[in-house]
Amino acid sequence: MGVAAALAVAFASTASASTVPDTAPPDSAAPDSLAPDSSAGADAGADLEAIIAAANEEGQVNLIALPDTWANYVGVIASFGEKYPDIEHPVQAPEASSAEEIVAVETQRGSDTMPDVIDVSPAVALQSVTDGIFDPYEPSLWDEIPENLRDPDGNWVGAYYGIMSIGVNTTLVETVPASFAELNNPDYAGMVSLNGDPREAGAAFAAVMAASIANGGSFDDIMPGIEFFAELQAAGILNETQVTEASVLAGETPIVLDWTYNFPGLVPKIEEAGFTFEYAVPSDGVYGSYYAQGVVAGGPHPNAARLWIEHILSDEGALQYLEGGAIPARYAAMVESGVITDDMLGNLPAPELIEQVSFPNADQIAAAQAALTENWGPMVTDA
Repeated sequence: MGVAAALAVAFASTASASTVPDTAPPDSAAPDSLAPDSSAGADAGADLEAIIAAANEEGQVNLIALPDTWANYVGVIASFGEKYPDIEHPVQAPEASSAEEIVAVETQRGSDTMPDVIDVSPAVALQSVTDGIFDPYEPSLWDEIPENLRDPDGNWVGAYYGIMSIGVNTTLVETVPASFAELNNPDYAGMVSLNGDPREAGAAFAAVMAASIANGGSFDDIMPGIEFFAELQAAGILNETQVTEASVLAGETPIVLDWTYNFPGLVPKIEEAGFTFEYAVPSDGVYGSYYAQGVVAGGPHPNAARLWIEHILSDEGALQYLEGGAIPARYAAMVESGVITDDMLGNLPAPELIEQVSFPNADQIAAAQAALTENWGPMVTDA
C-alpha cells in the first residue's frame, strides 16, 4: 500500500471517529433574492451546468478572509479564475477572523460588497446556523465528503483541515521548542504568539484546545489550555502582537502557534527576508480541525457562491489545498480515483499524526467556546 493509500485509510478512520454537529436549519424562509433553486438541497449541486451559466451572468463572487498563504488560497483562488474567467473574485479583509467575517456579513447586508461565502471556524459555523447566516446547499460531490466534515442539513461543508503546529524563526530562536511544555520557558520571553483571539479566531481556539490536551484536558475540558496561556502571560512569554504574514516576515512573531498548512507557502518568503524557519506538530498536544465553508443567505451573487463551493471541493481546488499542506475533505475518494499520488504528499503532516486526529462534536465546541468567553479575558488578556 502506498503512502497516499495508507493516509486515505487513516483519514476514513478519523472521519468516522467523530460526530457531526446536530443542528437544524433556521425556521425563517430564505430571502427572495436568492437563486430560485437555493433550497433544492442535494439536487441543486446536480444541476451544475445551470449554476455555472447563472454564475457567469452574475459575473462576480465576493470572498472574504482568505490570505494567500493560508492553505494555499493563492492557488485555490487562481485556479478558480482560470476555470471561470468571466467571474471576478475579489477578497476583502484577507486577514479577518471568523467572527469578523460574520460582522462583515451583517454590516454589509443588502450591498453589492456583502460576502457571498464564508470560511469560518466550527464554533462560528455552529452559531451561524442558529443565526440563519447560511443558505443550505449540498454540492454535487456531497457524497464524497465525510459526514463529520459537513452539516447534515447542507448549511456548510469542511473543504479541508490541518493540525495545530509550532512555527519557529530559527534565526531568532536558538532552541526550537517541540512541545507545549517546552514553550513555558523564560528563554522565550515575548516570543510566543497565537493567530488571533481564541474567542473569535479558529486557529487560536485550536491552539488553546491543543494546549489543553497537552496539559491533561480534553475535548470536554478546555480549562487546562486557558490556564496554560495564563501562565505564559504571567511569565511574560506571550506575545500579543497580531500574527500576520507581515509580522512573521519582520521577525515580530518569532514563535507562532498555527495550522500546519499555513507554513509551506510562507517559508520561501521567510527565507527571502533573511530568516530560517521550522515548524512541527507539538509532541504533547495533537489537535486537528477543519474550517466550514457555506453560502451566505441573501448574498448578491448566490449562484457564483455555489460555484465557489463546487470549486473548492473539486479536484482542481482540492489539489491546491494539498499543495499548501492542507488535507482535502475528499482525500480518500481522490486517492481511490488515482488523483492523489504519493509524490503529492510532501507538505502533509506525517501519517501517524493524521491518524491521531479526531474532531470535537457540537456540544464540546459550544462548551469550550463558552469557557473561553468567560475566562480568557480575566485570566489572560486582561490579567
